[in-house]
Amino acid sequence: MSAMWLSDSQKIGVAFCSGGGLFLIGGVMLFFDRAMLAMGNILFLIGLTIIIGPQKTLLFFARKQKAKGTAAFFGGLLLILLRWPLIGFCVELYGIVVLFGDFLGTIASFARGFPVIGPYVGLLMDRLGLGRRNAELPV
Repeated sequence: MSAMWLSDSQKIGVAFCSGGGLFLIGGVMLFFDRAMLAMGNILFLIGLTIIIGPQKTLLFFARKQKAKGTAAFFGGLLLILLRWPLIGFCVELYGIVVLFGDFLGTIASFARGFPVIGPYVGLLMDRLGLGRRNAELPV
């Protein structure tokens, strides 16, 4: 039996983040539907807050080196709410890359182990060079 490292409330947070991701994908598939994009963002932020806690969430978005990403993310959300969903989504996507770019390699390495899509993710990682980012580290 494997030990779970997530508490019950963190599992709920993961569900909120997953729902937010699904709403974001649905909003893009429905030609940038404003309501779905907004709901996806709100669910994602609620899930992130539940997973890491309110203080750490505020500290994450308030870091000086992530100020551009935070401004772009929330600016994009504001543009979506002000009925500019395509432009808002593009601005928000830039913010997500700046804010969560450090985690993309870790997420891709985790996704490499998935049964069906794992080999494709691994091939994409190798082409983009994400798998070799920390290859020079001795540990």
